[in-house]
This record gives sequence, C-alpha cells and structure tokens, in this order.
Amino acid sequence: MNTTNLLGGMSPEQFLAEYWHKKPLLIRGALTDVGPHVDFSVLSELAQRDDAESRLIEYKKDKWHLERGPFRASRFRRLADTDWTLLVQGVNHHLPHIDDILWRFNFIPYARLDDLMISYAPPGGTVGPHFDAYDVFLLQVGGKKCWQISSQHDDDFIEDAPIRVLKDFRTEQEFVLEHGDMLYLPPHCAHYGVALEPGMTYSIGFRAPPAQELATQFLVYLQDRVCLDGVYADPDLKLQADPAKIGDEMIGQVADLLSQIRWDKDTVCDFLGHYLTEPKAHVFYDAPEDELDEDAFAEALAERGLELDRKSQILFCDACVYCNGEKVAVSDGDFADWQHFGNRRRLKAGRYSADMMDALYDGYLSGYWHLSSVVAE
Repeated sequence: MNTTNLLGGMSPEQFLAEYWHKKPLLIRGALTDVGPHVDFSVLSELAQRDDAESRLIEYKKDKWHLERGPFRASRFRRLADTDWTLLVQGVNHHLPHIDDILWRFNFIPYARLDDLMISYAPPGGTVGPHFDAYDVFLLQVGGKKCWQISSQHDDDFIEDAPIRVLKDFRTEQEFVLEHGDMLYLPPHCAHYGVALEPGMTYSIGFRAPPAQELATQFLVYLQDRVCLDGVYADPDLKLQADPAKIGDEMIGQVADLLSQIRWDKDTVCDFLGHYLTEPKAHVFYDAPEDELDEDAFAEALAERGLELDRKSQILFCDACVYCNGEKVAVSDGDFADWQHFGNRRRLKAGRYSADMMDALYDGYLSGYWHLSSVVAE
C-alpha cells in the first residue's frame, strides 16, 4: 500500500506542508486491510505480559480510575459491560502485522516515530477529553467511535484524577469513525473519543521529548564522556571573616573549570544517536535458539539477507550509525549498506566486508536482527 492511499489521496509532501504539526485531518477509508484484528482477547493476553506496557482506565461513580499492568486474567472477568478502556503500548513489538502497519508511516523520519498503541473499549469507553504533546494518527479498527476535537489551549484539569482530563472541554468539531477511518491530530489538539460500539483504536504516536528530558539525558550522556583537566587549588587562600561563606574566588575558579565543558553539532548528533535508539526499560532481545557459527552465518546471509527485529532501531547521522543505544563501528566503504539497512529495515542477501560481517554477526547473536525468512532485496 502506498502512502498516498494512506493519506486519502494526498501526497506526503502536501500532508507535511499543510497538516503536519499544524491542523487535524480526517481520512475516510485510510486503511481497511489491517490483518487479524487485535481485539480484546488478543489485547488482554498482551496486557498480562511483563514485556508489554498496559493500562486499564475506568470511569465509574463519577470518578476516573487507573490501573497499570501486567494484569491477572481474573481482573478482566470483573469488568463491567461499559465505560472502560484497555490500552497496550508497543503492540508492534509483539505482532508482525502490526509492525508492518507502523512502518507504513515512513514518510515521517524514524527518529520521530515511536510506537503503535492499541486500545479496546466497549460502548462508553473513553480516556476522557485531553490533549497530547505529540502528533498522533488514530485509526479505527472495528466498531464505531465518536471523536470530538477542540483548539482550546487551557490547562485546567480535573483535580485528583489519576489521568489528565480536561475539566471544561469545548467541542468545535465532531466525527464518527468507522472501520478503516483515521484521524490525524497535531500536538496540543484537545480531543475526546467515546466508543459507540466495541472496537479498537490503533494509535500511531511520535516522539516529542520535552526540553527538560532532553537536557537531563544530555547531561547524563556528557557525564560519561567529559574529562576535565585541572584540580581545585587555593595556594593564596586568605582568612575569611565568615568561615561558612562560599567565597567569590572559589566560585570563580570552579566556574573556570566547568567552562571547559564544550559540545558541538557532532556531540549532539552522537547524543541523539544513542538516545533515540535506546530501547525502553521493558524491552528485551532474544538470541537465536540454534545459533550459527560465523561461517554458517555468512553463507545464510549471502542467501537470505537480514531483517531488523521488531524492537530494533537503526538511525544514522553524518557517517555514524547507531543501533539500540549503541554506536556501530562502521568503515567508510560500508556506510551505504548500513544506511540501506536502517532505511529499509532489511539488508539484502549478499557478502559484505570483514568489518561489517563482524558487526552483523554480533548483532545476530544479540537478537538485534534475524536471518530473513524470505530473500531480502
């Protein structure tokens, strides 16, 4: 399926210029062929796993209630017939056909693409009126859901609620989405979805880290890499009238020491490569059950190629390549092949340089990628 169909006949260039990060877009019949539906039976099984992030949101007795998984199966047998929603993050990590849907949104850079969350709701199920700080595509799968949206920008939320629910939501537009319909919402577009019939919402979300998080993580990154010269010294120390005072000379000297900390575009590139590919805490990789030795791996690679694990991410910046929070040692002559691997999430069958083979074999043993079941082109 091409991107033009996904965007209702609009080209990616037009969508990015007119809608992305700017205004909502309703797309009727955007994607109807989604493969096997991830309905409540499938979603509730995922919500019982340790390696899946899940939440259950209920509205009962005029109050919002939030529980976090993993859940026991018995918890779901106690649910009412209405007014609750089960949400599971990163379903693309667990189901191949959901992973395929996520990567159809490759008209947005992978550095921005986050995951595909799926929520199930019976009639009345909702997470309340709210807004997100990131872009999102909301694809309706099965059933019907009423969406109301607003351009309001107030931050007046219901006090003491475990989730951020707007206290005074003012509807400006309303849509009923049926199977295959999709609603794009830019950041901070207030929205309120209520299930009219049992069904699922596939939410394709994008990363938009807050400035504070970026700053914090960048300082952590620098902490492991900064090496400053010098040591604090005060051979000309004078007697202070107030021994508890931090003196101006000490402040000035420490300021001079810290002024050695420098960063440039290459530093930020390297930070983002590590940060944006770092797996979330609950993500683990499975090594091959019957691992091949290096020679057998090289022969299999020459015949079949590789495909990235669904939980893996390769990004590159300038001539540097990053995978799953690590910088990959890449020779100049191999960069185009790594670039292809990151862009296509597949590496074509063939023979590669000794340096690249060493890195590919290490990644294979770690479960970062796997030999393709079909020949990768």
